[in-house]
Formats: sequence, C-alpha cells, structure tokens
Amino acid sequence: MELKVTTLEGKEAGSVQLSDAIFGLEPRADIIQRCVQWQLNKRQAGTHKAKGRAEIWRTGKKMYKQKGTGGARHGSARVPQFRGGGRAFGPVVRSHATDLPKKVRAMALKHALSAKAKDGDLVVLENATLEAAKTKALIGHFSGLGLTNALIIDGAELHNGFAAAARNIPNMDVLPIQGINVYDILRRQKLVLTKAAIDALEARFK
Repeated sequence: MELKVTTLEGKEAGSVQLSDAIFGLEPRADIIQRCVQWQLNKRQAGTHKAKGRAEIWRTGKKMYKQKGTGGARHGSARVPQFRGGGRAFGPVVRSHATDLPKKVRAMALKHALSAKAKDGDLVVLENATLEAAKTKALIGHFSGLGLTNALIIDGAELHNGFAAAARNIPNMDVLPIQGINVYDILRRQKLVLTKAAIDALEARFK
C-alpha cells in the first residue's frame, strides 16, 4: 500500500510504502473489541468499597429481649436490615483487569491500523516538529490538513514545541510510538503517523 507523505504546511513530500501485513489486513471487529475491553478493564480503579457488618462501629448487644415484644427477633444492630448497618455483599477493593495474550494484542493493533487505512482516515506526516510552541500556529496547520479530531503518533521522542502547542487543542492527542494503542486509535477520527512512527511500527512487527 502506497500513501502520499505531506508536511505540516500541507505540501507534498513524496510517498511511503506501507506493509500490507500491518496496514492491509481485513479488519476484524471481534479482535479489536477484545483489546478495547481489555484496556478499559485494566484502567478501572477498583477502589469502590462498602462496609460489611463486621466493619460497622456499633454495639453488638442484643437490641431487646427475644420474646414478648410482638416483633421480629433481632440481635446485633450492625446487620444490613437496619439503617446504618453493614451492607450485604457490598463492593470491595479489587482489580478489574483481565488477561489478553500478547499475540492477540499485537493482532488487534494491526487490525486497528488496517481499519484506519481502509477507511481513508490515515495521514502520513513527514515529521511533527514546530519551532515556535504556538497553539494558534498549530491550529492553522491542522486546519490546512483538514484535521479536527485526530491522534498523532510520532517517533520515540516527541518534539517539545509540537507537544506543547498541541496540548491545549481539543480532540487532538499526541503520543510517542511507545504509547500507541487500539482504544486511542479508535476514539479519534483520523490517525496521523510520522515517517519515524511508521519505521518504528514496521521494526516492531518485523
């Protein structure tokens, strides 16, 4: 697969040959969905907690005598039936993370990249550098490229000026190649890869 390379100013800068093993697959929604679910499960905090009857600070003395009251038989006031009592089967602090094999994760990333390429939502930039860290200037460049909602992936090191200028632009995410992931690719309309990012991806899946 061959795609045109463009500069940040919107000028053509040649073309690049993309590997069909990474960008030319027929996207499988089931594999992508498994990876997205794995990511969302993993990032859940799991800090929810409710007190059980053993954790409630309240006397354990029998409320009233067993017989003769005409009411139900009760012992401790910590039980879930009473206001202020412990909760039965309440949530506890735990991890929501699930397992997903590395090979499936790698496959899901390839299918997500292929889905963007198939839909025509893949843009290749020569580089992501900006001399003056000015958000207004970067917005102008993005407008010229038709980017309003995009994920931009650069090489191993982000350019400081570019990253700082993009920080305040809504619906624009900038990540180094180490941070590329299926969920972020899908949540943005366009995927922008620099030539350094493409080289790193092809080296990773070689």
